[in-house]
Amino acid sequence: MIEKVIIKNYKSIDYLDLKLDDTINILVGNNEQGKSTILEAVNLALTSTLNKRNIHNELNPFLFNKTVVEDYIKKISIGKRVTPPSILIEIYFKEDNQNASLKGSNNSIKENACGISFSIEFDDDYTEEYQQYIEQSTNIRNIPIEYYKINSYSFASNPITSRSNPIKCVLIDPTEGKAWNGTDRYISSVIGDTLDPKQRATLNFNFRDIKENFSQIESISKINSTLSEKTGDISDKELAISLDISQKNGWESNLTAYLDDIPFDFIGKGEQNSVKLKLSLESNAEEAQVILIEEPENHLSHSNMQKLINQISEKCEGKQLIITTHSTYVLNKLGLDKVVLMNNGKHITLRDLNEDTFNYFKKLPGYDTLRLLLADKAILVEGPSDELIVQKAYLQKHNRLPIEDGIDIITVRGLSFKRFLEIADLLNKEVAVVTDNDGDIDKHIIEKYGDHYLKHPTIKICYSDDTRYATLEPQLVSVNELSILNDILGKDYTSEAELIKFMTSSGNKSECAMRIFDSNQKIIIPGYINDAIQ
Repeated sequence: MIEKVIIKNYKSIDYLDLKLDDTINILVGNNEQGKSTILEAVNLALTSTLNKRNIHNELNPFLFNKTVVEDYIKKISIGKRVTPPSILIEIYFKEDNQNASLKGSNNSIKENACGISFSIEFDDDYTEEYQQYIEQSTNIRNIPIEYYKINSYSFASNPITSRSNPIKCVLIDPTEGKAWNGTDRYISSVIGDTLDPKQRATLNFNFRDIKENFSQIESISKINSTLSEKTGDISDKELAISLDISQKNGWESNLTAYLDDIPFDFIGKGEQNSVKLKLSLESNAEEAQVILIEEPENHLSHSNMQKLINQISEKCEGKQLIITTHSTYVLNKLGLDKVVLMNNGKHITLRDLNEDTFNYFKKLPGYDTLRLLLADKAILVEGPSDELIVQKAYLQKHNRLPIEDGIDIITVRGLSFKRFLEIADLLNKEVAVVTDNDGDIDKHIIEKYGDHYLKHPTIKICYSDDTRYATLEPQLVSVNELSILNDILGKDYTSEAELIKFMTSSGNKSECAMRIFDSNQKIIIPGYINDAIQ
């Protein structure tokens, strides 16, 4: 099993040192955080394939980290003679009899371990030609991939091929598959893998036989007779139509699967993805020790997701599973303690949190944890009323809701703010907290959050320093005219005290906030809420 993965300069990842659980690893994060890149890199190092083709056929400049490439081009442009950047992917295995031959210290951290080092790097054999290239070129815009080589060695310094590698891996992406002559290329190839050699031979033979007999059909013979009359007008040779029989295994591009007499491409997307994933597991999972799965939840309902996750768990028992997801259902089903949270080049697991916080999130359904992670930025509030007023404030200021700018407003109940902030702290997530002062700033703000969070570079604790107005509703009343709030709420109170009493009663808090949110009337927003939005 894989203990650790180190990735340098591959696509969106400039450097990653990721420890893995030997059973299940669930990679979670917003888009462009490198989840899929990790799966791709692991598969590349273990199989030397990318996009189902040998890496030699897929080598291109865009495999390299953009920042590294820009730095290289900048140095070249000012006359520095630097070696082009390289890509490194190292897979560290848990030592056992199967991979003992891979043990050595031929790795970037010089650790005596079992593993494989895969690199895409400049080939020194081209040094002279490369020097001429950079001296003669006046406008280099990318790295000269033509001068690169691919190396794959064990940590014991022995060359590694996909055949000699004792650790087998399969990458399953159910969303993959391009239309190819009206059929789904992915499903055809997976069906081919599922059949045994004798069945494939039978299928190829019968398919070719059908194609060869095509021209003997009476109506086709008449068409060919008509075409043969054109001999001399179009070509000196006789023109006819038939099916192509030149391909040895042509059925993959011409046959399609049917489900209940409906062509595969015409069934629902959820069923398509489910079938692809299950077929891939059937044909590949048995011999592989490492299973990589890309977002299995696509287009699936919770009931169908339940069946699929159960099947994944059964098929991958005793194997190492690395899976990417945006689904809280997948998180909860496979185990929150297996989650790797990713954000802006940083990653943590819930096991990195203190024990109390770890136990708290294990009991939590998982949705709010995922919302915090997937948002570009977040504002944490104490209840539904606060959430609505913050939404109103943002809408008034920007004429759009915060979620349209990647900002999620998350209601955090009780004393859980610091638990969420612990995750934000470890991931450098930008978060604002909108909280009541509850009439005592020292107790409810200073002592509760301390200097660490009150002076944090990416976390902002927003509260009012006026303890006469302890919670949200009194704060709203203090900055707005009674007539405006009365108009919005349909009341006619003549004093602040009466209005505050009405708005803070347990049955009215959410209703009042909803009326304010739905109203076209602009209100004055308390300063501490504006601070959070800012």
